[in-house]
Amino acid sequence: MHTADVQAFDAHASDADLEELRARLAAARLPEAETVYGAPPGSGRWDQGVPLEDLVELVSYWRTTYNWRSFEERLDRIGQFRTTIDGLGIHFLHRRSTRSDATPLVMTHGWPGSIAEFVDVIDELADPSDADAPAFHVVAPSLPGFGYSDKPATTGWGTEKIAAAWVQLMARLGYDEFLAHGGDWGGNITTVLGGRFPTNVLGIHSTFAQGPPGLTTDGLTATEQRWAEETHDFWHQRAAYAKQQTTRPQTIGYSLVDSPVGLLAWIVDKFAEWSDTDDSPFETISRDRILDDVTLYWLTRTGASAARIYYESHDSLDPDLRIDVPAAITMYPRDIEKCPRPWARQRYRQLVRWRSPDAGGHFPSLEVSEYFVQDLREGLAAVLAVRR
Repeated sequence: MHTADVQAFDAHASDADLEELRARLAAARLPEAETVYGAPPGSGRWDQGVPLEDLVELVSYWRTTYNWRSFEERLDRIGQFRTTIDGLGIHFLHRRSTRSDATPLVMTHGWPGSIAEFVDVIDELADPSDADAPAFHVVAPSLPGFGYSDKPATTGWGTEKIAAAWVQLMARLGYDEFLAHGGDWGGNITTVLGGRFPTNVLGIHSTFAQGPPGLTTDGLTATEQRWAEETHDFWHQRAAYAKQQTTRPQTIGYSLVDSPVGLLAWIVDKFAEWSDTDDSPFETISRDRILDDVTLYWLTRTGASAARIYYESHDSLDPDLRIDVPAAITMYPRDIEKCPRPWARQRYRQLVRWRSPDAGGHFPSLEVSEYFVQDLREGLAAVLAVRR
């Protein structure tokens, strides 16, 4: 392990930055209430985005009650570090298991997530309360341009380069072979890891799967047909955010870095739409957990730099990429992209485990954390069983 290349990191916002955030929240200028068809409650309240009533309440809680210092303490308890790869500083959480049989695991988040997605599950993955459960040395990096990782000053930091950087990061920690997990962009990066680096990657677990282009719907089950239709509808009717961040991340970035309320609304809108809930994301995810994520974006001023991953990588997964390492895939019912199993098999050619649970959305580690941990363990155990 090249310990000289890895430095301990302490996340500590200044009191002045936190005071400025509260002052900006107090001085926020808000629009009038939304005009939507139908009476509340119900998902129709969100037809034009985050309802004013919900946002006002959340802004008040953020300004008067939310405790950022508690989140900083949790990050420090897990263990934070930084290292430089290809000239870019990379921040990561690293929790070594006390178990001698633990396997290294890199977990990659997406947008609008962050390492905040994993802080509640890392300890249980590293040192499970059940002695018979598998254990992992967990590494959770912040994507370039996200959180406490550096912001790329040039183009080129797309998913292929990030995957290669993760291989260097794991080797630097003494992990020449490792497992990989991810969802959203993290799932894309995990797919690239499995396809490009089979000598390093023991296997993968992902909540994202994407078959090669041009596959037929013939032979799909009724559920798989519905998945394909829902994914098509998402990208054609509900993906304006992705088009904006793919084509004009700098333009939206000014608002995301300058206005905490604008940043909050931009991100909470996705937690609401992409979670397995009837109305509010807070049915399954606490306000504190979502505010951990949003405040991390705010304090690190990464609204624009994080959005650029779409500019760098949107629709960039190599159509010819195939994954021959063992793969376990879980499709949560309220996720925004759900790939039919026959399509997934065309890319993930050693698909050893497939699950489609009854509950959960795009943020399963926050929405259904106990199931997420169990599913991740069982999926990776199936992967390792093939390797052995």
